[in-house]
Amino acid sequence: MKEASLVKFYFARYFFLAFGLLQGLAATMLLLQFQDTPKNRFAAFVFFTLAMILFSIHFLVFSKVKRVAMSKKKISVIYGQRTKQYDWDEVKELKLIHFLNICSLKLKGKKRIYFLPAYDSEALFGLFTAEPEFFAKKVKA
Repeated sequence: MKEASLVKFYFARYFFLAFGLLQGLAATMLLLQFQDTPKNRFAAFVFFTLAMILFSIHFLVFSKVKRVAMSKKKISVIYGQRTKQYDWDEVKELKLIHFLNICSLKLKGKKRIYFLPAYDSEALFGLFTAEPEFFAKKVKA
């Protein structure tokens, strides 16, 4: 079974949370360390707003990212310590979200699962040429 590396998974999953924490820390430091001027208050407001946006992205989107391993006959979704296996017949939809380089998997009777692909997709001047040939073989749209 092939799955994305753990470093890639944890980096993608917690990037927005860590960057949001840094933005919040910067806003707090601006308010506490420097004098109270309108320019400093505005900068702290911008950093705090950016931190809240990044926290929202993390909790709304990237908390749904799971580890998925694929083989020719089965798909395994890894939830922490437990693994749930599905046949390819249970897959309703599988597509690549090019902008985020994340795959979306919809199983019959289940919620949508987002996961990182095991292969590297390369962009040509910011444009992706087509879906990977792996998807076309497995899921017929």
